[in-house]
Amino acid sequence: MIGAFGAAAIAFGAAQPATAHALALPLETHHTAKAAPTALTHPEWSRNAVIYEVNWRQMTPEGTIAAVEAQLPRLKELGVDILWIMPVHPISKEGRKGELGSYYASADYKGLNPEMGTMDDFRHFVKAAHDNGMKVIIDWVPNHTGNDNWWVTYHPEYYKELDANGKPLTHPEWTDVSPLDYSNPKLRAAMLDAMSFWLYDADIDGFRCDVAFAVPTDFWNWARPQLQAIKPDLFMLAEAAEPELEEKAFDMAYNWPLAVLFKEIANNAGQFTFDAGTNLAKKPAVAIDSLLAQQRGAFPADSYLMNMITNHDFNSWEGTEFQRLGNLANAMAVLSYTLPGMPLIYTGQETGLNRAFEFFKKDEAPQWEPRNEYFTFYQKLNDLKHNEKALLAGEAGGEMKRFPTKSDDLYIFSRANGDSEVLVMTNLGAKATKVKYQGEAPDSKGFINYFTGAAEKFPTTLAPGEYRVYTRAK
Repeated sequence: MIGAFGAAAIAFGAAQPATAHALALPLETHHTAKAAPTALTHPEWSRNAVIYEVNWRQMTPEGTIAAVEAQLPRLKELGVDILWIMPVHPISKEGRKGELGSYYASADYKGLNPEMGTMDDFRHFVKAAHDNGMKVIIDWVPNHTGNDNWWVTYHPEYYKELDANGKPLTHPEWTDVSPLDYSNPKLRAAMLDAMSFWLYDADIDGFRCDVAFAVPTDFWNWARPQLQAIKPDLFMLAEAAEPELEEKAFDMAYNWPLAVLFKEIANNAGQFTFDAGTNLAKKPAVAIDSLLAQQRGAFPADSYLMNMITNHDFNSWEGTEFQRLGNLANAMAVLSYTLPGMPLIYTGQETGLNRAFEFFKKDEAPQWEPRNEYFTFYQKLNDLKHNEKALLAGEAGGEMKRFPTKSDDLYIFSRANGDSEVLVMTNLGAKATKVKYQGEAPDSKGFINYFTGAAEKFPTTLAPGEYRVYTRAK
């Protein structure tokens, strides 16, 4: 859920232009030091993990958690590690949007949406996910509740503003919800209690926290160690791009700026087709250097950022990855896996689903069978993430080495960590481009094409949207 709050967070890092010449320089020239290390210790299993966003309402014809559970063998085969379940709480009726309402308008933090099934169904799902080697985090909405959440009646003092009758006022943009007041210690205690309930009662592994940037950072810093006392391997994802949230509270933040930059690069290549009237900027591929350098200097050194080409907000409100990224979508998916961070797959992305899901009503589920080339593509990328130490998240991953070319549309780099080295070549422009290096060129000796398994000379020309991934022969 982004809305008005999200504009500032998404813009982090987007308003610092640089010349093409500066952008083409190696990353080392953009900064002299990393930020201070995070105070968190990430779960070791998270270093090479892939996160999958489960839109449980739309994933299956039934739209239940039991039906999602039947998908676990397929998700295990795909190779995902963390299942982020979109909000599971009952949805408020007052001010409800559309037929079924927004997942993000909670009526009861300790209840389960009856669309999903029962709490026993949910507990069974979590156990089955654990048995299949996957972690489960649930989407938590701490900034606001639905307008008829039971707190509205019994604890109106938990809310930011009340009308003349003592009833909480709705959010000016999100009219189906009422904002909470974190200056009230009792609200903080109640929120911590509700979050703890799910760790104890359902044995989940953590939370994706909606609009986390709108909740005071000191609440998160206070809550994190108490939640971790219940679940030592707790994993926390912030819908935010503020570096301070990763100092003590969150394992991972949204890489919104990279997702926006992907759209700007696609627009530069004439591939952004969702809204012909948009004022979206146009930037070359080498703008990635400037963003990475800025983030590296701003975020705690062992931070994770979640890389993505789509998610529920992008899909429903801004169009599919194919509308936004066009023929660059697969190349940018490769970058989401090989640039520093953790990659996200959204429900249907692994089928090449080329339509937006309805948000406020039941929609048609994707066709999961037979498996197609997108399933194989993402399965291969997941294997790459799992098996190459160079791609570990945070400080454990390999440093990047850029190979600047004479074209700002080509983005070529390697990451190395011990005997693991991954080299990536992409053309994010509108035309076929010759690969002419400004300085050092990568040597193909010892590399194999990851997708074909063959040793080959590196290409001298890349077509628009073409990508190559090479790994060291083992």
